[in-house]
Amino acid sequence: MDRTRFFSPQAGRTLDMPRHSRARFGIGDVVRHRKHDFRGVVFDIDPVFANSEEWYESIPEAVRPKREQPFYHLLAENDESSYVAYVSQQNLLADPDGGPVDHPGVNELFEQFQDGRYRMRRSLTH
Repeated sequence: MDRTRFFSPQAGRTLDMPRHSRARFGIGDVVRHRKHDFRGVVFDIDPVFANSEEWYESIPEAVRPKREQPFYHLLAENDESSYVAYVSQQNLLADPDGGPVDHPGVNELFEQFQDGRYRMRRSLTH
């Protein structure tokens, strides 16, 4: 399998990964966690796990996700609060409700909500 390496500031180290990775969701998609009761909008995607070892080790081993899959940064919400979440692809589903996400950061990153997804602000795209 063809592999590559990149430095992740968040992880604080160089990561070895497959050269190709396939993300199921895109920037602006509204998703729901498969096991926990929250949903959110994707605002960034890591091709493999790129967070700290402490974060990874804090997940109980029985439910710890595989590292070599996309991980998504979400502006997330549940019934009690809004926050930023970091979730593996295996734990996300398309949100069947398809409505907007009530998170204070949404307006900073996205212009509009249309047809069940958000459009990133033009000033933030390349």
